[in-house]
Amino acid sequence: MWVTGREALTYYDMNLSAQDHQTFFTCDSDAMRPGDGAMQKAWRERNPEARIKAAHQALQQNYECAMAYVLLAEEEASTITDAEKLFKQALKAGEIAYRRSQQCQHQGTQQELQHRRDTNVLVYVKRRLAMCARKLGRVKEAVKIMRDLMKEFPLLNMLNIHENLIEALLELQAYADVQALLAKYDDISLPKSATICYTAALLKARAVSDKFSPEMASRRGLTTAEMNAVEAIHRAVEFNPHVPKYLLEMKSLILPPEHILKRGDSEAIAYAFFHLQHWKRVEGALNLLHCTWEGTFRMIPYPLEKGHLFYPYPSCTETADKELLPSFHEVSVYPKKELPFFILFTAGLCSFTAMLALLTHQFPELMGVFAKAFFSTLFAPFNFVMEKMETFMPSSLWHQLTRI
Repeated sequence: MWVTGREALTYYDMNLSAQDHQTFFTCDSDAMRPGDGAMQKAWRERNPEARIKAAHQALQQNYECAMAYVLLAEEEASTITDAEKLFKQALKAGEIAYRRSQQCQHQGTQQELQHRRDTNVLVYVKRRLAMCARKLGRVKEAVKIMRDLMKEFPLLNMLNIHENLIEALLELQAYADVQALLAKYDDISLPKSATICYTAALLKARAVSDKFSPEMASRRGLTTAEMNAVEAIHRAVEFNPHVPKYLLEMKSLILPPEHILKRGDSEAIAYAFFHLQHWKRVEGALNLLHCTWEGTFRMIPYPLEKGHLFYPYPSCTETADKELLPSFHEVSVYPKKELPFFILFTAGLCSFTAMLALLTHQFPELMGVFAKAFFSTLFAPFNFVMEKMETFMPSSLWHQLTRI
């Protein structure tokens, strides 16, 4: 925003974030706890300055208010280091609140809801600390935090911590660990994502991409390993067909939104933004992708009606992505809504004929003059050729030809 003067996040995206904050970080009993009541108002505020002010008020009422530290870390901190310090304070406060509510969670509905909220806060803060460590270059520390988080809270998949872990492991080039993680999450019964599908394709491409040559492959055919890699790429492209253009830098990247739509342009931007470096690190992977990704569309000629490995491509992604992505970004559309040439030609011919009929009806004399001038101009070259032929040919020969 500071460089381009453009807003990176749309109002719709930020509004969804505000709804998430109210869903994850508030419950009905907040009014009875000092600081939490002020945070309820803070999450509803539209003005960032008012939200920050309310968070400071919450800390004055209760210095152990974890959510106040979260808000300040995300909206007041100017550097990742400052945000990490605030998240560490949020972690201390969150662990205290979590242990306290854990002991009372079975005493009633309100206590159970309060414990669920404290669990959400704790998981959110730990994930944010892992992301801070990842951004600051402490990748092994980030991996440890995420692994511990997934072991402690195995049922909380809504934050997609396993996808953050995949990205961190790829940064460490721990490809065996990534493969083990995919074996668990790339299951037919679990929901897919661009991260899951394209990482599986990257690992299979890594085995053959350094020696892959399209000329050699066309002469001798694909080996089993190359076929597996191509099939994995086709699978990934079918799931999200927008990703390859960003990975191959055929479209410019922008900052990803806070919310993404599965199989949409927003998911493609988010994946390419964080994973393009990993594709570049594997020698020949982008070349293999460039040579094979468009072959996917031959298998699914009618993607909105029938898919190959997945459900038909949803037709609603374009509308939703236009809400999530900033207006200066040209949203990628799939499949392209292109009309056949014959239909365009027929429509143009019909429109032209109708216009001529209307003009002839309104201005018959003028259109008669125009038609006469048009046809005389059209046949002028033919008349010129005929005159020349009469000049050069004997009159008797010309007379015999006309009789024939």
